[in-house]
Amino acid sequence: MTYFLRLRTALDDDDHGMTAVRERPAAVLVAVSRPWFWPVSWVPAYLGTVLAGHSWLPARADAPRALVALLVLGPLVWGAVLAQNDLYDLPSDRANPRKATAPLVTGAITARRLRNWYAGLAAAALGCALYVGPLFVLGVGGVLLLGWAYSVPPLRLKTRPGWDVAVNAFVVGAVSPAAGWAITRAPWEFPWQFGLIGVLFAAALYVPTTVTDLAADTGAGDTTFAVRFGARTAYRIGVGLWAGALALCLGCAWLDVLVPRSTLVPQLITVPVLLVAYALLTRRPTIARMAVLSVFFAVPTVGFAMAYI
Repeated sequence: MTYFLRLRTALDDDDHGMTAVRERPAAVLVAVSRPWFWPVSWVPAYLGTVLAGHSWLPARADAPRALVALLVLGPLVWGAVLAQNDLYDLPSDRANPRKATAPLVTGAITARRLRNWYAGLAAAALGCALYVGPLFVLGVGGVLLLGWAYSVPPLRLKTRPGWDVAVNAFVVGAVSPAAGWAITRAPWEFPWQFGLIGVLFAAALYVPTTVTDLAADTGAGDTTFAVRFGARTAYRIGVGLWAGALALCLGCAWLDVLVPRSTLVPQLITVPVLLVAYALLTRRPTIARMAVLSVFFAVPTVGFAMAYI
């Protein structure tokens, strides 16, 4: 009897989720893709475009491909990667107050429907990437593959300390700006220094997010970076990565390599501010504090773009 009661409850939950999707599928799809994550890849991709073209906007002939690239790098790729992530993070998400409104947690969508959406979004991302170019397709395919390795057992790199940071830092810090660069120039011409700076900054921004989910991940048995090394060590490593990225920017400006020398004096002023802001805001990281840190980081980013143009 207990078995049949549980089965009936599961069927009721499934019906509830299917009804919610039928009533507002677009809203649920947007919630799954988390629009606030789209700029995480858009901003470095845009910087890559600026770096390649020395202009605020791509040439008119490249504009359609750039718009399609935004669609791919925003809702399509993030929607696919996060849908897959939600499927395999459900145990920890249910214990995480920050994920209390996630569609799969609330029952607004079923696991079966979410798998179908993942397949559709991944196919759409690859199909649209063909319009941008064949090498862009390879890049998108690589990101989707890394997203699978990050979330899905047996690899599930999210639970392999160090790999969780490396995957996110590489995709956001190197692949995204290289994708923006590739819209107008050959990918193999992408400056490695820019990728290294991006990876360091992205890693420094990702490490504190493992601390924000420390309790939920510990309860679910997910050995993330913060679970393995602890909040204090994660904090110190994050500060070191952030300081390393800032030092590399200063070094490039001093040598007039990639970063214009005209930015050296402004950097000498802003670098201490950025270092102190990071140290203060990530000591006890929250999503709100990370958002404030992003605002701090936006100022020198815009300054770099203006100097480069």
